[in-house]
Amino acid sequence: MKRVKIIFILFILGHLSLFAQIELNDESSDIYSDDLIIEADSIQNNLLPEYASDFIIDSKEEASSLVEDLSDALYISRLAAIQTPIAMTFNSLVKEQIMLYTQRRRGQVERMLGLSEHYFPIFEEALDARNMPLELKYLPIIESALNPVALSRAGASGIWQFMLRTGKLYGLEVTSYVDERRDPEKSTYAAVKYLSDLYDMYGDWHLAIAAYNCGPGNINKAIKRSDGKRDFWEIYPNLPTETRGYVPAFIAATYAMHYASDYQLNPVVHSLPEDCDTIMVYQPLHFQQVSDILQIPVESIRSLNPQYRRDVIPADENRGYSLKLSADNTVLFASHEDSIYNYKREHFFPNNRLVVNPSDTKYPIVSTDGRAAIQYTIKSGDVVGRIAEWFNVKEADIRYWNNLSGNKIRAGQKLTIYVPKNKEDHYREVAKNRSGQTKATTKQVSTTTQTPTTTQVSQTPSKSHKIEHAQYEYYTVRQGDTLWSIAQKFPGVTNEDIKKWNNIEDAKKLKPGMTLKIKVANS
Repeated sequence: MKRVKIIFILFILGHLSLFAQIELNDESSDIYSDDLIIEADSIQNNLLPEYASDFIIDSKEEASSLVEDLSDALYISRLAAIQTPIAMTFNSLVKEQIMLYTQRRRGQVERMLGLSEHYFPIFEEALDARNMPLELKYLPIIESALNPVALSRAGASGIWQFMLRTGKLYGLEVTSYVDERRDPEKSTYAAVKYLSDLYDMYGDWHLAIAAYNCGPGNINKAIKRSDGKRDFWEIYPNLPTETRGYVPAFIAATYAMHYASDYQLNPVVHSLPEDCDTIMVYQPLHFQQVSDILQIPVESIRSLNPQYRRDVIPADENRGYSLKLSADNTVLFASHEDSIYNYKREHFFPNNRLVVNPSDTKYPIVSTDGRAAIQYTIKSGDVVGRIAEWFNVKEADIRYWNNLSGNKIRAGQKLTIYVPKNKEDHYREVAKNRSGQTKATTKQVSTTTQTPTTTQVSQTPSKSHKIEHAQYEYYTVRQGDTLWSIAQKFPGVTNEDIKKWNNIEDAKKLKPGMTLKIKVANS
C-alpha cells in the first residue's frame, strides 16, 4: 500500500513539473498595478493600490476566515476549466497571487465583486464587440481596483489606468474640464482597442497583457534580449521588474472572480444605481444646478460622471456631452430641464460663458500651481468634510489630491493638502493645532481661517431646532440605515432635522454612500 502511495505522489509531482514553467525567486513575489509596486511580504494594507483606501481592512479581522490551502492539482484543474483563449498557466507566482486574492484580502475582493456588477457589463459589451476574450474584463481589478478616479504616482488615470499620451492617442479627451480616462465607458472602448492592437502585434495574450502594463517598447527589448523568444515565461527574466508579476496577478484575479463562491466570497452592496440612462447636454451645466433642482446629492452625480473634473459639463450647441443619472432621475431631468438650466444661471455661467464660478476659483480640483503642500495626520474622529472646512478647500479636492475613492479615512493616515502660499504658515498652524480634535471635542475655528464653523438657528425652541450653537458633522449612510436610526446616533436630532439640513423630501431616497450633514452642539 505504501508503495502505491509513493508511486502516486511521484506521478503527481512529475505532472506538476510540466506546469511549473518558472521558479519563485527573490523578485517574483511582487504584486503590481502599473507602477504601484508592493512586496508580497509587506501586504499589511497593500494588495490594492493606495488610492483604494475604502478597500483597506484590518488583517486581524480576516484571520478567522482564511480558507485552508488547496492542492496544486485542484488549482490546475480549476484554471483549466475556465473557458478562455488566454492561457491560464499555474506556477508558484500564480499560486502566491491566488492566495492573496482569496485568503488575505477577502474583504477587498468582496467589495470589488460588488462593484463588478456595475462595471463588468460595460467591459463585456466592449470586448464582445471586438470578439475579444471576455476575461480581459479582469484587468481593471489589478489596474485600479475598479476605481474610475484612480490616479497612480506616474500619472496614469482612470479605471483602465491610461497615461495621458496613450489616452489621447486612443481618442480620449483630456482638458481642464474633462478627463475621459475616467469615463468608464469611453476608457473601456479605448482600452479594448489598445489591447486589440497589442494582440495584433504579438499574437499572444500574455505578451499583449504584459505590454499593456509596460508598453510594447519594453516587451520588444525583452524579446531581443531573449534571443527572439516570444513566450512570456521565457522572456520573464528580461522584463521590467513591475511587469513580471502582472500576468500572474491577472491569472489570479481571473481565478478569484470565477471561484469566489467556493471561497465564500460574497459581493458587498454598492451605492451605484442599478438602472442608469444618459442625457446629452448642449449648453454649460453645473452639477449643483442638477443637485438643487432634482434634490440629488452632488456626490451621487459625481459617482456616475467621474470624467468631469470641476463639476461642470463644458457643453455648447456645437459639442454635446453626456450626463449619466439613475433611470428615475433621468425622467425627472427631462421634465425639469428648463428649470435646471435656468437655475442660478448668471451665478454659475456669467453671460452664459464657460468659466469657473468666481466663488469656486479658490478651490481648484486639479491644478496645484501657486499653492503650498502641507501634511495633515488624521486623528481619531476626523472626517473629510470637517478637514475640508479647516483648510478652506473642497472635499473633492482632498479626495483627488490623495487618491481617495470615498470619504473613508483612518487614524494615522497622512493627507496632502494644497493651500495658498501666502497663507502657508497659517494653515501649518491649523494642521498642528488640530491634533486630538474628535467628534466629541470639536471647537470653533478662528474666523481668520474663513471657515464657517457655527450656525445660528431659530431662537424659538422647537422639537426640530434644539441645537442653538451648532456645527456640521458628516455621516455616510450605510446599508440598512434609516433617517430614524441615524437620528438616534446624535442626541437632540430628529428625522425632520436631517431632512431639512440635507434638502431631503422623500426618506425613501436615502441610499448607502450618501453623505449627510448633521448639526451637533459644541461642547
